[in-house]
Amino acid sequence: MKPSEVSYPAAEQQPLADDCRECPALCAARTRISWGNGPTDASLFVVGEAPAAGDPEADRWRGGNHTGAAYTSRASGRKVRALVADAGYAGDAYYTNAVKCHPPDNRDPTGEERANCRSWLQREVETVDPAVLLPTGKHATQSILALADRELDGFLDAVLEPVETDLGTVVPLLHPSYQEVWLSRLGYTRASYVETLADCLDSR
Repeated sequence: MKPSEVSYPAAEQQPLADDCRECPALCAARTRISWGNGPTDASLFVVGEAPAAGDPEADRWRGGNHTGAAYTSRASGRKVRALVADAGYAGDAYYTNAVKCHPPDNRDPTGEERANCRSWLQREVETVDPAVLLPTGKHATQSILALADRELDGFLDAVLEPVETDLGTVVPLLHPSYQEVWLSRLGYTRASYVETLADCLDSR
């Protein structure tokens, strides 16, 4: 499946929950809960931080806050799905967020909000049972490692460094919003970044 062909499942098709009211600030800010989407037998489990505000006027890439499906925005959604596709795993990835609701003012989700959402993330991991988990950015990496009773010690040093856990192999990625900023600083071009990711995934 090409990134432009991603489908947007209706929120009511999400089997995990119809609603959640754990975080009052997130409930007030969200338009829809952004649940996971993709094949539940996928090899890869891609985890974002939280849905951004999105664009309700976009013809297709409106963002998870409006589609109800993670990583369906023009910027981050297309970028992450293109990365996975270029690494050779289009159609073999499940996409979700560590926090399922858009934080107000596009702020980072709090530690409490990440903890409140962790049980949903745990259920998704158990449902998909992936070989490799790809958290994008510091907060998503912290959330995934917390499920494995691990801590993150310096995010940038962890990028594309596989960590073996009981959940599967965790391979942290740059957050798509900062990908261009940090690729060259970490010694990558986009092509070498994709190649390194592909080599890492193919070896699992």
